Amino acid sequence: MTSSPTAQLSALGVSIWLDDLSRDRITSGGLAALIADRNVVGVTTNPTIFASALATGTTYDAQIRELAAAGADVTRAVFEITTDDVAAASDIFADVYAATSGQDGRVSIEVEPGLAHDAAGTIAQARELWAKVDRPNAMIKIPATLEGLEAITETIAAGISVNVTLIFSLDRHRAVIDAYLAGLEKAHAAGHDLSTIHSVASFFVSRVDTEVDRRLAEIGTPEALALKSKAGVANARLAYEVFEQAFASDRAAALLAAGANVQRPLWASTGVKDPALPDTLYVTELAVGRTVNTMPEKTLQATFDHGVITGDAVTGTYDEARTVLRSLEALGVSYDEVTALLEKEGVEKFIVSWNELLDTVSAALEAAR
Repeated sequence: MTSSPTAQLSALGVSIWLDDLSRDRITSGGLAALIADRNVVGVTTNPTIFASALATGTTYDAQIRELAAAGADVTRAVFEITTDDVAAASDIFADVYAATSGQDGRVSIEVEPGLAHDAAGTIAQARELWAKVDRPNAMIKIPATLEGLEAITETIAAGISVNVTLIFSLDRHRAVIDAYLAGLEKAHAAGHDLSTIHSVASFFVSRVDTEVDRRLAEIGTPEALALKSKAGVANARLAYEVFEQAFASDRAAALLAAGANVQRPLWASTGVKDPALPDTLYVTELAVGRTVNTMPEKTLQATFDHGVITGDAVTGTYDEARTVLRSLEALGVSYDEVTALLEKEGVEKFIVSWNELLDTVSAALEAAR
């Protein structure tokens, strides 16, 4: 019997995390089923995911009534609801966490997106979330804004595992790795066991193609159209080269020798937006060891059903990837402009979702009072 594509990915060293969470998924056994049947070994959440979860179904009604009776305001209610979900999901993944020495079995929860440009506020909330969830296999998501870099260092320094989100450019990826290493150095000096601190660097893929392809379509020449849907994969492959180079450095080697873990690249935004493209594009073309691929369930099921895993699709592709990015620049598609815009939009989209979440919970609290 041939193994499934998701099993083949896992054997290659790709950790499959589900980019979704809801209380219904937790209580129905659906999440446990994906662990058993689809090789899922972790979960990522964000404000959009929680806004969607709270807007549907009745699984939160009892807790909403309790919070309303206790006089909780909307901010406290959202904090309680989301951290409860993450703690419950963390318990479901406890065996995976133990079996992988803490590498997987991770459940991520994000700091409020309104803190994306507030280093001190992010650091404080990261500690608060970590303490409230109170599970060793939680991960605190911190955006890779310039202000976020300081927060990454200080949170890692405190011995807290971090999922760095909203990375779009290679330069920012280098800065994120640097912030992680600086945090490990501070943690080591403070006497923390480095082996217990884990981090992933969430590098966004499909959003790059969406923005670049829009610009290529405006240019409209045959040369421009020939480059459509190539930027996202090329950019991510070069992010893997950045990872390889950074963790081969003397600085990283000293930390690894002291028990530290590498900060694995995590491929995020892996749902394919263009229906003309293969729906497993950002899985099969980025398959390589020491990575995480966080997938919406639709992408996960497509991969299980018909993904073709041909082995390492990344190492050895760097020159070709550089050619793609150089060709885009030559056509007038500015890499720096695209990635700066995507970071700005990424933060803004999460703030919109966060406000939707607050509105949903606020209305539910009012109805329950």
